[in-house]
Amino acid sequence: MPLHTHSPIRFFAVIPCAGFGSRAGTATPKQYQAIAGLPMVVHTLKAFAGVARMTKGVLVLAPNDAHMNGVLAAHPQPLFETVRTGGATRAESVLAGLRNLLEQGAYDTDWVLVHDAARCLVTSAQIDALIDACYGDAVGGLLAHQLADTLKVEANGRVAQTVDRADKWLAQTPQMFRLGVLLQALEQASAAVTDEASAIEAMGLSPLLVPGNAQNFKVTYPEDFAMAAAILNSRQ
Repeated sequence: MPLHTHSPIRFFAVIPCAGFGSRAGTATPKQYQAIAGLPMVVHTLKAFAGVARMTKGVLVLAPNDAHMNGVLAAHPQPLFETVRTGGATRAESVLAGLRNLLEQGAYDTDWVLVHDAARCLVTSAQIDALIDACYGDAVGGLLAHQLADTLKVEANGRVAQTVDRADKWLAQTPQMFRLGVLLQALEQASAAVTDEASAIEAMGLSPLLVPGNAQNFKVTYPEDFAMAAAILNSRQ
């Protein structure tokens, strides 16, 4: 497949936003919880809005989402459109977003950046750095952070093994691939894949690792909210 068949090269975003985030312990989906004065998802969308090269974004919601309309009314995000075709898994929601882009005229050879709504600490500069590193690459890649901690394997609550961390990276998002290749990869992969790179790897391809930042973590557990708020407040 040629690197691109049209000009200019375009960059789209897909943000799966159909999950609830049960580990966060919140009464409503965690992406709508307030952090540093704004719903978590708004911080995420503002980071993408700060990337001048982004053509368009799609927010993939659950069919019964009762929150996003109010969020966008209070905090307009003209770069993004919403679709209520989110599935039970991340992979299903991302597939729905990719298919929506194709319906709206995107090409198989356009780049798509998939990002977790709950990675609200990503910055426009980090997204730009990913684009700079990947747009000329034959495969694409992802932001990732090289593991700093000692890594243990557990068995029955005890350490069974210490794993060499020298070549270990923590996968982050955005993850950036050609629309057509990613669509094919996710259609062929199990719905249980937890990130796009895994589906790409299953096709025999090797995504590029682009150094990210430890602050670009996914808000998952109750204690993560206070840490994210501290970081966002410090940036202001």
